[in-house]
Amino acid sequence: MLAVDPTSPFSGGALLGDRIRMHDHAADDGVYIRSMATRGHLGGLSGATPQALRVLDAAGCDVVLVETVGVGQSEVEVAGLADTTLVLLAPGMGDGIQAAKAGILEIGDIFVVNKADRDGAAATRRELRSMIAMTQRSAGAWKPPVVLTVATTGEGVAEVVEAITGHRAFLEESGELARRRVARLRREIEMLALAEVQSRIGDLSGDTRLDTLAEQVMAGELDPFAAADALVERL
Repeated sequence: MLAVDPTSPFSGGALLGDRIRMHDHAADDGVYIRSMATRGHLGGLSGATPQALRVLDAAGCDVVLVETVGVGQSEVEVAGLADTTLVLLAPGMGDGIQAAKAGILEIGDIFVVNKADRDGAAATRRELRSMIAMTQRSAGAWKPPVVLTVATTGEGVAEVVEAITGHRAFLEESGELARRRVARLRREIEMLALAEVQSRIGDLSGDTRLDTLAEQVMAGELDPFAAADALVERL
């Protein structure tokens, strides 16, 4: 399991408490839990998560769970990394509206409403089902199920596993699994290439070439896009 925790923008530290929360499983045979900090990386994951996932795959791990920092407005990077994306919600917290606002309806393959023994769980499921039905999905596309669970008792866990298994079968039969993995590698290669370009450019704050280009833009001799192209060519 790869668990990602947010890094403080003030101290630069992160509280990696996953081993504490999951102490009953951390020592199990065949279970490996690795906590990672975001280190300023946006999207809800650490920048090193794709490489860590590749290492675990090469090590022979059959199933790898990737836990994100939690979803807000843009922390949906996991959808491009995982074969199956589970969205975990709780009743009575306005999650239905939050799901629509954050774009979760588009990235979720399976929706899980936990703490289903609380009031409002059934209403949350109805709300999610209604909003999922209104989203534009092509004919023959996967229809995300909404499963109720109670994690403390294990209620509904079997249904979650069944939904994951069903989604995997759908991905393989439809060819979507291969398409997703190719798209994932395209994004990873692009991200690494951009990071390499950025590292080669380095800090331009004191570069006189940048000052010259800025003066040309101010004088109307260049526009910012042409200036950026010229800077890249010179570097």
